[in-house]
Amino acid sequence: MILVNDEVQAKVYKEHIAPYLEAGNAIAFAHGFNIRYKLIVPPADVDVFMAAPKGPGHTVRSQFEVGKGVPCLVAVEQDATGKAYDIALGYIAGIGGARAGIMETTFHDETETDLFGEQCVLMGGLVQLMRCAFETLVEAGYEPENAYFECIHEVKLIVDLITKNGFVGMNYSCSDTAEYGEYVSGPRVLPTEQTKANMRAVLSDIQDGSFAGRWIAENNNDRTFFNSKKEELKNHQMEKVGAMLRKNMIWTGEQEEDLDKSMDKASK
Repeated sequence: MILVNDEVQAKVYKEHIAPYLEAGNAIAFAHGFNIRYKLIVPPADVDVFMAAPKGPGHTVRSQFEVGKGVPCLVAVEQDATGKAYDIALGYIAGIGGARAGIMETTFHDETETDLFGEQCVLMGGLVQLMRCAFETLVEAGYEPENAYFECIHEVKLIVDLITKNGFVGMNYSCSDTAEYGEYVSGPRVLPTEQTKANMRAVLSDIQDGSFAGRWIAENNNDRTFFNSKKEELKNHQMEKVGAMLRKNMIWTGEQEEDLDKSMDKASK
């Protein structure tokens, strides 16, 4: 099971896996990046499958520990033994994913939709949206603590409602004033046609390999851009305010504390 970062998988495969492969072995992935862009090309006599939990690793672990699981995607790229699909399902069951649900896909589709979702919504779009909203309020003279709560902290509350009950259910749980603001101001912040045009451009970069090429080049160039943006975000006012506020939130649980410890360890 190859779970190291996308950008180092090809090197690890070439040096530590490929020389020892035998016919009938199975190679597994949790993300299709290296197979989709042919950075790794396994021999035809081995099984190649994907077992991809739709959530971060620490969430997969915490859900498993309480007897639950995270929904998983399953895909088979090569079925040399005729048993690849069964092995994949067995792996997913082993990490608890079968308790939450399994959906079949392909390496191609998982890679492209995953990258698109990360860049346009989950990290790229959402972080940029929250950052812009935070900065707009602070620049207008509002307290940064208020800006953090309104534009960043409460996002989780809304997403939890959407996850449980959909958009209509979320609106039902919020005020009519908030729902009206959704209809009149959402399209002003993110104009539909322009936003979708920008998203299509992002998707095109993913589909034709441009994004993958830039990411590989970034790693071959000492991650100059990546590291500078990472440092910039780390030192942003919203991060400093957020860290201070989160320490005083009495409902913060063990899962968040464990993640904080992991992040501290990684930064060192």
